Amino acid sequence: MNIDDLILVSVDDHVIEPANMFEGRLERKYVDVAPRFVRRDDGTMAWRYEGQEILNPALNAVAGRPKEEFGAEPTTIEEIRSGCYDIDSRIKDMNANGVLGSLNFPSFPRFCGQAFMETKDHDQAVAMVRAYNDWHIEDWAGTHPGRIIPLAIPMLWDPEAAAAEVRRVAAKGCHAVTFSSNPYDLGLPSLYSDHWDPFWKACEDEGTVVCMHLGSNSKLPVTAPEAPIELVYTLSPVALFSAAADLLWSGIFLKFPSLRIALSEGGIGWLPYFLERVDYIHSHTKYWTGTDLGGWRPSELFSDRVILCFIDDLVGLENRHHLNIDNITWECDYPHSDTTWPQAPEVLMKSLGGVSDDEINKITHLNAMKHFRYDPFVHIPREHATVSALREQAEGWDISVKSVKHLRPAGADSRQAF
Repeated sequence: MNIDDLILVSVDDHVIEPANMFEGRLERKYVDVAPRFVRRDDGTMAWRYEGQEILNPALNAVAGRPKEEFGAEPTTIEEIRSGCYDIDSRIKDMNANGVLGSLNFPSFPRFCGQAFMETKDHDQAVAMVRAYNDWHIEDWAGTHPGRIIPLAIPMLWDPEAAAAEVRRVAAKGCHAVTFSSNPYDLGLPSLYSDHWDPFWKACEDEGTVVCMHLGSNSKLPVTAPEAPIELVYTLSPVALFSAAADLLWSGIFLKFPSLRIALSEGGIGWLPYFLERVDYIHSHTKYWTGTDLGGWRPSELFSDRVILCFIDDLVGLENRHHLNIDNITWECDYPHSDTTWPQAPEVLMKSLGGVSDDEINKITHLNAMKHFRYDPFVHIPREHATVSALREQAEGWDISVKSVKHLRPAGADSRQAF
């Protein structure tokens, strides 16, 4: 496989929501209580909602900045690339990176809409979630057909309402929804309860993938107050080890056999050991616990139902034969600090040595297309979807690294936001 011939679909990127996203999408009685994008007294920007100021840590939008200027402080809109919040610029940034398609997680509502879950008036919360999802589907994903895989946020406070929203957005062509990797950490019933069954059933019926992003339980994997940020980064992907175990032993996959879960930004290098471990455990405990997986070995059940996602994972790709190649997908993580933009094809290619062309095509785009019911080639001819073809369209688009520290307001709050 030549790098220029790769077709890349990223199943984990992020949108920094624009200030006007709620305009024209709410009933009059909710207009004045909608989230507002404001400039704070210190010059930095935040979303203001329900008496809270929701900051945008700079690590959420560092694409195009020198690494020496990465940080967790709140940022201003002037400091970030327009591709973070403007869909036309985002498509140009994708073209420059040779990326055809992208699934984008939310930012200010948090990974699975926790901000709206905390809204006291549930009718108001419903209106906000629907407005957010409609903006994401119609404006963010709909402006450039074939380029953005739509992703909805759920109504976490009510599984019946969440199920209804899954069905509503599926009718609009959205077959992905975010969800917490551990709802129990959010003060909600755990994955082991039947509380979520209406939601799982709706996702199964509609062919909607449930995306559990690392950090979607709103708890950092911190071992001590003094631990540095390197510890958080070290433990973050492996933190989904717990989610993987919960999913496997909860019985969800037996009750809903067509349901598919994605472990977003979880990496794949740790999974061969996980699969070996669960088989070993079950072979010893099934005699006295009575745990019945319907005749499946734990590793087989997990590998059949869970979509795996990685950014840069040489060890995982070397061990791909221990995984289900049909469920491995690739991520770019634009515009976060882990992103490989604008050299994603070059970075990925370093890990693809010895991988067959058929496997490369599955990992880079075919698996994502299958699982997310996404067919970009309805809108874009395949020959125009390659790395080289897309980069040709981006000729002249500025992707140079630029310092932005001179744009930082003098009185900006530099508190850590982790």
